[in-house]
Amino acid sequence: MAAITFCVVAPETERLDRFVADQLALSRTVAARLIADKRVTRDGTPLRASARLERGAVVSVELPAEEQPRTYAPAVTPRELNFVFEDEHLAVLDKPAGLVVHPGPGHWDDTLVNVLVERGTALSQGATQGRPGIVHRLDRDTSGLLLVAKTDRAHQRLARLIEQRKVERVYAALIWGHLATSPVDIEAPITRHPKDRKRMTVLAGGRHAVTHAARVARFAQTDLLRLTLGTGRTHQIRVHLAYVGHPVVGDPEYAHGGSRRVTPSDRRAAEQIEALAPRQLLHAARLAFDHPITGAPVTVRSEWPADLVPALASAAGDATLLAQRNPLQYLGFFASDE
Repeated sequence: MAAITFCVVAPETERLDRFVADQLALSRTVAARLIADKRVTRDGTPLRASARLERGAVVSVELPAEEQPRTYAPAVTPRELNFVFEDEHLAVLDKPAGLVVHPGPGHWDDTLVNVLVERGTALSQGATQGRPGIVHRLDRDTSGLLLVAKTDRAHQRLARLIEQRKVERVYAALIWGHLATSPVDIEAPITRHPKDRKRMTVLAGGRHAVTHAARVARFAQTDLLRLTLGTGRTHQIRVHLAYVGHPVVGDPEYAHGGSRRVTPSDRRAAEQIEALAPRQLLHAARLAFDHPITGAPVTVRSEWPADLVPALASAAGDATLLAQRNPLQYLGFFASDE
């Protein structure tokens, strides 16, 4: 076990977990674990993660013996991945629906991580155990743009950018019904459902969560929305939209009745849309951030995926959408970026 001791020279530090992560080039998760294990002390007294230190404070950090990094099996069945940006520090890929992001119960060798290992892609190790390179997640059946860190340095800085809300994550979603006001900020705390631990719910005492929603197009039974994350909670967009009474079309967990919510006179058209929805109509369509190493601006887009086009065309009552190569651009989704 090694110990590192240093003296604070700044007038005052930020929170201890951030400060230690920055000083020792660790992920914030690893720094928080060291603090929770009482390995970060001042004069022999363990410090809290929220502590702020003044100039002259002497801090000691005990680092556990280095562990061998966990190895991850390459995917048995390789999958083609569409990389929209890649360099030696990070990659942005267009995740297909149906692909779990990281290994876990029931998915130890068929996840995105396993596919990346099979490809030979370098992945950062200073992340939450079991999630090498994973900076943020997408649900299994949500498609679209996903950031992957190749080095610990890039991972740490990307995590900081996300925490500081300097990574713009924009989603496209088709919802049941119509927003009463647009744009609108949905702000409601999210936590695990008390009776179903696989689901999330809005509940007092949950984690603060904010989703910014704006209507792109209004159709007969649905709205096409542009959604920007103010925070990044599990299932956030799906839970927030269900909470305000406009769940994502095709969502198996939070649909709250789906087409049955629609006025009886419009029910048949709604059922047709639902029949064409192979999964939730939610897609990560845009990422924008400053490169964590070079500082250069990076902006990438992903169009509405082919498997969701028939449901969108049915909702819009516009068969020409079926022949459009860029349905979101055609509907003006990216207009505010130009």
